[in-house]
This record gives sequence, C-alpha cells and structure tokens, in this order.
Amino acid sequence: MSVVPAEVLPGGSRAVPETASGPAELGPRARLWPSLAAVYRAQLSRARVARIPLLFVATFQSVGIAVMMRGVVEGGAEAQSVVAGSSVLVVAYVALNLLSQYFGHLRASGGLDHYATLPVPPAAVVLGAAAAYASFTVPGTLVTAVFGCVLFGLPLTNLWVLLAVIPLAGAALAGLGAACGLLAPRPELATLLGQLGMSAALLLGVLPAGRMPEAIRLARDLLPSTYGVEAYARTFGPHPDWALVLVDLGVCAGVGVVSLAVATRAYRRAAVR
Repeated sequence: MSVVPAEVLPGGSRAVPETASGPAELGPRARLWPSLAAVYRAQLSRARVARIPLLFVATFQSVGIAVMMRGVVEGGAEAQSVVAGSSVLVVAYVALNLLSQYFGHLRASGGLDHYATLPVPPAAVVLGAAAAYASFTVPGTLVTAVFGCVLFGLPLTNLWVLLAVIPLAGAALAGLGAACGLLAPRPELATLLGQLGMSAALLLGVLPAGRMPEAIRLARDLLPSTYGVEAYARTFGPHPDWALVLVDLGVCAGVGVVSLAVATRAYRRAAVR
C-alpha cells in the first residue's frame, strides 16, 4: 500500500499551482549613458586593428598637404589657416569618410538588425559609433598640428584648444557621416557622399579663405568643420580673441547636436525596415 501526501491530491491546497494574474512585468528600460559606454567600448575594440592603418593614411595625407602648401604659403594668417585646416582634416577623413562607409555597409549587410535586437536606445548606437571613430583622430590631429606649427614657425602655446576642437568638430562631422551612410540607398552612394564631404573639407578648410571667390566663401561657411578650423586658427595670434573662439566652438556644438539627431532618426527608420 502506498501513501500519497494530501497536498498533491485534487482537493489539496497545493494540487494546482496558482498562476500570476496579469502580464509579467518588464525589466527597466536601458539608460542612455550606460548603453552609450557599452557601445563605445565595443566599437573601439572592434575597430582598433582595422582602423589604425587608415588613421595612418589620414595623418600622412594631412602632413603631406601641409608640406605641399609650404611652397605656396610663407606665413601669417594664411599659414595659420593651412595648419588648422590640415589638423581638422584628419577628423573629417575619419568622421565623414569612414563613418559613412561603416553605416552604409551596416545597412546593406543587415547589420542593423543585430543592433535592433539589443536593449539599447538608438541614440546610444549612433553616438557610441561616432565617439569611437572620433577617438582615433586624436593622435593624428595632434601629430599634424605639431608638425605644421614647426614647419611654418607657429607657436605651440595654445595646442590644448584641439582638445575642444576635436570632439566638437568631430561630433558635427560624425553626425553628417552617419546620416549619409544611413540615408543612402546603396553602400556605394554612401562611400561617394563621404568622399565628397572629405574633399569639401580639404578644399574649403585647408586653402586660405582670402584667396577664394565670394561664392566659394559662402559654401565654406556652410561646412561645419570650417568653424573648428577658425577656432584653432584664431589661437595662433599673440592676443587671441577667446570670445570668437567660443562662438566658433559653439557653432560646432550646435551643428553636432542637430546632425547626430538626424543620424539617430535615420537609424530608427533604417532599423525597422
């Protein structure tokens, strides 16, 4: 004879387990800053090996342009513009060219589906990738700036201004690069847009503004990297106008907020298709 506990009988108190009433509670939403830090670390580790050769190319290209302009420009305000433009060109190469190619390839290959399944806000994906790519520009920009100052005999006193120019100009250009990659229907078109943007930063940022026609100057004022170039170039004088430097940096910051917002919206549209 077997003995069955009363708790497991149909009339017992524990015969049928109680089910929870109502839907199960979801976990808390992922916060922006922890998600941004996670995406930034992942992008930084992924791109470290692949992007270092390209960063060397960007630095070598900017240094070569400074050397080439040394035979045309002797000194003064034009030399300041050349050095500042060559330094910011490293940021433009990575933020515009490489980031547009990355997001264009990510959209074409279906890589956005992977990010769409992660519990991270769309803004964290765009900002994390942009910040990771912009981080690679710091060594090349500093090397180009130091080399250019020595080449043209400019002071190195206010080199620290680049610590503000790099992230602000990088944010503005990275937002444009990400938007080009996410909005372009084909990766080839994203690469083309990135190349055109970098060429505009080269021609309009490095060449002295005083030698440009009026129509070209207006186009130069529409380029976000111009204000980063102007902010750095103003610091070479004996008595820099720091108010104008802050205004130029503020323009870069404002364009960066708008361009990154556009890139985030483009990411949302591309991720749900």
